[in-house]
Amino acid sequence: MTKTAWVFPGQGSQALNMGIDLLEIASAKAKFDQAEDILDWSVSEVCQQDEERLSRTLYTQPCLYVIETILADLLLEKGEKPDLVAGHSLGEYIALYVAGVFDWSAGLKLVKRRAEIMDNAAGGMMAALMNFDREQLDQVISATPDVVLANDNSPGQVVISGTPEAVKAVMSNVKAKRAVPLKVSGAFHSNLMQTAAQEFQEVLNSVVFNTANVPVASNVDPVPATEAEVLKQRLTQQMTGSVRWREIALQLPAIGITKVVEVGPGNVLTGLVKRTVKGVEFQNIRNSSELPGE
Repeated sequence: MTKTAWVFPGQGSQALNMGIDLLEIASAKAKFDQAEDILDWSVSEVCQQDEERLSRTLYTQPCLYVIETILADLLLEKGEKPDLVAGHSLGEYIALYVAGVFDWSAGLKLVKRRAEIMDNAAGGMMAALMNFDREQLDQVISATPDVVLANDNSPGQVVISGTPEAVKAVMSNVKAKRAVPLKVSGAFHSNLMQTAAQEFQEVLNSVVFNTANVPVASNVDPVPATEAEVLKQRLTQQMTGSVRWREIALQLPAIGITKVVEVGPGNVLTGLVKRTVKGVEFQNIRNSSELPGE
C-alpha cells in the first residue's frame, strides 16, 4: 500500500496567474472572497495583475496560503488523504491547516500577521549556494559570526542568512558552482529575526492549536508529531530556526513514505526531495487540471 506525503512550497514558488483557474470552482471562489474580507485586498487581483506586489513578502505569503489550501481541500474532497504532511517555511502553515491543527481563517490571519512582520524586517541578507563542499561550508559558517545555515534544502543546495557582511564573506570563502543573493527584505530563519519572532509570538499565543489528524514534519524538527503543544512550540521557533528540508526528505523512506505529492505552484520541493532520496514516486498538483479525475 502506498504511503503518501503531501508537501507545500513556501516563498519563492509564487508565479503570476497562479490559482486563477480555481476561480471557476464555487467552493474555491468562496475562499477567495473570504480571504479578501480578512486581508482587505484581493488575492486573485494580485496574482493576475501585479508581479511586483506578488513578489513582496506582504502579499506572497497570504497568496500562497490561499491557493495551496484550496488545492489541498479539493484533493481531500476527492477522497485523497496524506499519511504525512510537511511544508517549507510558510508552507508549514498549510501543512498544519491540512492536518486540522487550526481552522482556515485562523491560519490566514496568522499568515497575514507573519507576512506583515517579516516584510518590515530589514538589514539582513540571504543567499542561495549550489553545488559546494558541505564540510567547507560548515567550517566557514562556524568561523563567521552573524551568519547561519537558514535552509538546508538538499545535498547540493542551501540558503545562508545573516548580516550582509557575514553573508558576503561566506559567499567569497566557499567554493560553489553558484552563489546567488536572494531578493528578500530581511535575514529570515536567523537570530536577526528575534525581535520579529517575539512580536509574532503574541499573535501565535492567541490561536488555539488542535491535535493533528495526520503527522506533521516541522521545519525545525523533522520528526513527525501530532501533539498540539509540540507543533505550536516548533512553529514558535520557525522564524529564527533553520528549515531542515534535507532531513525531512531523508527520513521519508525510513518511515515508509513511497510517494510525495507537492501541492502548490512550481515543483521546487519535489525537485529537492528527488535530489536527496531514491525510490520515491512524485506528483505535482499545481492547478485544478492536475487534480485526480480531472
